[in-house]
Amino acid sequence: MEHTIKKIAVGQLRPGMYIHDLNCGWMDHPFIANKFLINSLDTVKQIAALGIKELYIDTTKGTDVSDAPAREEVQAELQQRLERVGKHPSDGSGNVVSVREERTYAASVQLEASRLVTNIMRDVRLGKQIEVERVGHVVNDMVSSIFRNPHALLSLGRIRQMDQYTFEHSVSVAVLLISFAKELGLERSVIQEIGVGALLHDIGKLQIPDHILNKPGRLSEDEFVIMRRHVEYSRELLEQTGGVSATAIAVAAQHHERYDGSGYPDKLSGDAISTYGQMAAIVDVYDAISADRCYHKGEPPTVVLRRILEWSKFHFNQPLVHQFIRCVGIYPVGTVVRLESGRLGVVMEPGEKGPLYPVVRVVYDTNRNRFINAHDIDLSNPITRSGDDRIVGAESPERWNIKVDVVMKSAL
Repeated sequence: MEHTIKKIAVGQLRPGMYIHDLNCGWMDHPFIANKFLINSLDTVKQIAALGIKELYIDTTKGTDVSDAPAREEVQAELQQRLERVGKHPSDGSGNVVSVREERTYAASVQLEASRLVTNIMRDVRLGKQIEVERVGHVVNDMVSSIFRNPHALLSLGRIRQMDQYTFEHSVSVAVLLISFAKELGLERSVIQEIGVGALLHDIGKLQIPDHILNKPGRLSEDEFVIMRRHVEYSRELLEQTGGVSATAIAVAAQHHERYDGSGYPDKLSGDAISTYGQMAAIVDVYDAISADRCYHKGEPPTVVLRRILEWSKFHFNQPLVHQFIRCVGIYPVGTVVRLESGRLGVVMEPGEKGPLYPVVRVVYDTNRNRFINAHDIDLSNPITRSGDDRIVGAESPERWNIKVDVVMKSAL
């Protein structure tokens, strides 16, 4: 079988090639589409200037690069790397309670955090001060839940409303970043400051005109420049707000910086970016690509992790990316997975023997194309998993009409 989609370095790009994927989901860009024919060297230079290092071309619609690897080969190698990196995740020994036990409290914390972000954004629009003390209280509740079991809040972050992206993204980034900081063994006081910065990291978007902020499609080049200013506005707002730590400000000010210096607003590179900024950059991209938006269908976590692993060659701190993968897991709680037997289920608890062996609530049989009586199987236990059944990949819950939240709430 001839592979037509190939990966090339931007230095190999020439007029006459057809871009299949700009491979820059970690950033917005001024092009009308992700797929287009390269007509001039100016376009090549424009792509390179954005900081894009590698991309995918379609050789059926444009010039080929004979020795370039096929997309299928690249993705297979990335999946192998992902599984190697995530082979020794957190063992969960620090979890005080199960996901099921923590989920009710986590849901109330998530709701309070969402209300807080909504109120803060309304108040800032009206010229009022940010209630830092209230932010601190809510973040403390989030940290407490995550210290008991991070997977409860993390799984709730998967359930989103498309029209609430700005608010829910702030909450989800806070949950992810707090969990990441816990994984790294940071002091609780530092984790608290990181959480405050994460919850407020996009506060500067309130100074972006609504017609740009809420545009249901790609931004023009001029709009793109204006949108990028939200990072500087966030930094200014937080610097002017009493009681916000330097750590929290670094999270907000640096979440769009990139390890190779291709980010913004200051084009910082390497360790000139604080560890907190480097962490925030990874988390912000992970959540943005995972979420459904009016012009973008969210990708499954496993796919997003592969992409971030691919981009870590240039754009992110690679050791931190590896630690983030271990933090969320290859198949995070709440992921719909396909088993080798053809059954589909929802990941309920992380696996004790590694990321490929979680507890899965099986609900659907693709062989008979129907729902089945829900039951839990522990893939680390050969007695409950029906022989050699194993995860072969993630699935879209929408495709099979699986309501993840309903499945996770149901008692067996």
